[in-house]
Amino acid sequence: MSTVTYARSVPAPPFTFHVMAKPSGADCNLDCDYCFYLEKSSLYRDERRHRMNMDVLESYVVNYIASHTEQAEVAFTWQGGEPTLMGLDFYRSAVRLQQQHAAGRKITNSFQTNGLLINDQWSRFFAEHDFLVGLSLDGPADIHDEYRVTSGGSPSHALVLRALSSLKRHKVRFNVLACVNWRSSQEPQRVYEHFLQLGIEYIQFIPIVERLPDAADAAMGFTLHGPDSELLLSASHKAKPMLTSWSVGSEDYGTFLNAIFDIWIKRDVGRIYVMNFEWALANYMGEPGAACHHQPTCGRAVVVEHNGDVFSCDHYVYPSHRLGNLTNQSLAALLQTPQQLKFGKDKLTSLPRQCQQCNMLKGCWGGCPKHRFIETDDGEPGLNYLCKGYYQFFAHTAPYLRAISGLIAQGRSPSEMVGATLMITRLG
Repeated sequence: MSTVTYARSVPAPPFTFHVMAKPSGADCNLDCDYCFYLEKSSLYRDERRHRMNMDVLESYVVNYIASHTEQAEVAFTWQGGEPTLMGLDFYRSAVRLQQQHAAGRKITNSFQTNGLLINDQWSRFFAEHDFLVGLSLDGPADIHDEYRVTSGGSPSHALVLRALSSLKRHKVRFNVLACVNWRSSQEPQRVYEHFLQLGIEYIQFIPIVERLPDAADAAMGFTLHGPDSELLLSASHKAKPMLTSWSVGSEDYGTFLNAIFDIWIKRDVGRIYVMNFEWALANYMGEPGAACHHQPTCGRAVVVEHNGDVFSCDHYVYPSHRLGNLTNQSLAALLQTPQQLKFGKDKLTSLPRQCQQCNMLKGCWGGCPKHRFIETDDGEPGLNYLCKGYYQFFAHTAPYLRAISGLIAQGRSPSEMVGATLMITRLG
């Protein structure tokens, strides 16, 4: 293939970047009410099935590896839709290509799945090749099954627990990604304790915030599925935003995180790893965090669709944010286009004055631009819908994070926080 020639002719960008590949596009065997990605099939409506073929796979693997320096770690992330729909042979081929073209670079793989198709065969493969698996699970059965049902409308919680058992049985490294929607936000302690009872040690909480599609979305073929699909569309992008019924309330999200944090800080520090708390601590210590939405700028995490199309971000898979196609363009070059560099810088430069003057700015950094659709107290646009929730969380956790960072600076274990929280509360 010509990919090797053109990809290696472009120097790697002067920064690290990450690609999230969606080899099965938006196709999924779940029909979650709150999924924002199912609608993306409208971008490729002329195709009945969205599947990455072997030529595109090879182009992707070669291009992505060649866009990194020889000393860099190349982190492959497979997502969807549902990536298991590609079948195991596809990922066997991916690993083989990675090994063939690594040229001394360290290669890692992570895999985000709803778990429905995960069995012992998949788990053995993940264990053999040291995949890090993210499993989607929202909480106990009644909470999880509220919005996460199969394409046939059946509950999925039991199927996810079956996948969890298989991953644990084969000692696969895994974490749980839990979506925080209106339903789950009402019972934070119950959600958290459910995960601990299942032996889950690594958890990430993602807020569900979805606006109803407006006229511009409808014109592009994007529609809303689920129980809110019959609600009227708003008139324009400038209209007051209307949220779906399953979207988490801003303050509810802050209350949810704080309730879990209060349990964690008293009992589980050093034993259970909640990524939201890890990100907050990294920001507090001035270290680069793992979450782009709580960094000053973004633009270094792009999406590759099944046909090789590259988009600015997982939340911006729209025609206007298509950067090009990796089968005939280098990823290194696409990440350095004026369009993408501006996209990343705009996250910081577009912050409203209220954010710039906020004493929690260096924790929050304005959150994801996708959620900046409300006005500030003085009527300036561009405030993050989750602002109040984020402020609650960062303000509440600050004294504890200060104490933990002090322990780390002394070479001591953060687990020493357990049992010491009363004094911190009094001093904080």
